[in-house]
Amino acid sequence: MRQSPLRQFASRVRRPKRREALAVLCALLCLAGWDPGWKGTREQLQALVVVDVSQSMNAADLHVGYDPTPVSRLARSRALLQQALRRLPCGSRIGLGVFSEYRSLVLLTPVEVCEHYGELRSILAALNSHMAWNGDSEVAKGLYGALATARSLPGRPTVVFLTDGHETPPVDPRHRPKPSLEPGEVAGLIVGVGGRELVPIPQHDRQGRLLGTWGAADVRQQVRRVVNPNDPGRADEGVQPSMPEATPGREHLSSLREGYLQDLAAQTGLAYHRLSDADALLTALRDDRLAQPVPTRISLRQPAMLLALLLWLAIGSNALPQLRWRRPERRFGGEP
Repeated sequence: MRQSPLRQFASRVRRPKRREALAVLCALLCLAGWDPGWKGTREQLQALVVVDVSQSMNAADLHVGYDPTPVSRLARSRALLQQALRRLPCGSRIGLGVFSEYRSLVLLTPVEVCEHYGELRSILAALNSHMAWNGDSEVAKGLYGALATARSLPGRPTVVFLTDGHETPPVDPRHRPKPSLEPGEVAGLIVGVGGRELVPIPQHDRQGRLLGTWGAADVRQQVRRVVNPNDPGRADEGVQPSMPEATPGREHLSSLREGYLQDLAAQTGLAYHRLSDADALLTALRDDRLAQPVPTRISLRQPAMLLALLLWLAIGSNALPQLRWRRPERRFGGEP
């Protein structure tokens, strides 16, 4: 009986022997040991994370799970940053800084997360409000300073700014600070921390001992500034109305000023995210808008090792034919 052309072709094709497979396996192992590669770029997170350490971040209005006891904004920020740090892929670069008064201070320039995981985790664990060098909290100026600092760093990392947005003293809406950078010149993310309800702000002494909470007489409630009498647009008194997000008479209480932070994000071309859990924070950090092309070396070692492993498993599981082959039998009256 005549065979089909396809079956005739298949019968003439010589299947690979184990000896040849072992030769290929050795070649793959040699390739992995040689580790050839070339220079390229890869989209990775390279960010300067700045955490607000002002006193309002000690306000306890965040809940973890079903625990009825609230935790402070700063403690929650530290915990979620540590969880996100542990889950960032190797190759990501993270730097750390703190914000107080009107300045953002860099503690550590961006470093590779896997190689310097211990150092990053230790610095995060040590962040507290006692690092603040002044009681004021001019959030907008601190954000603008962080963006300017990131622009001057090698690689121009993105900025991740964690704050509750509580300005102390309140900002004069007619004389708001303006950024020195164009919107979007430095990519970044503003992370809003805190609850929506007003809560007291804990007061501590220089040794960190709790004294109670700040009262209305302890905090400046409205903006007071010296007014130029020749300014035609000045108010009749030296008291300017505060921003809509401010709460005159209740500035000793604090809440997340989300509308204000969203306004700052739109003004600077940054994204905004409200802090909730580690998964949401990690998703926000992995956003394509924060990724940057980072020079890297593309290696063939891992693909070669993977192919060698698969080939070794195929040899060990007798998936490859034996060294000896039986020739196809010829039938009388037919073709092989």
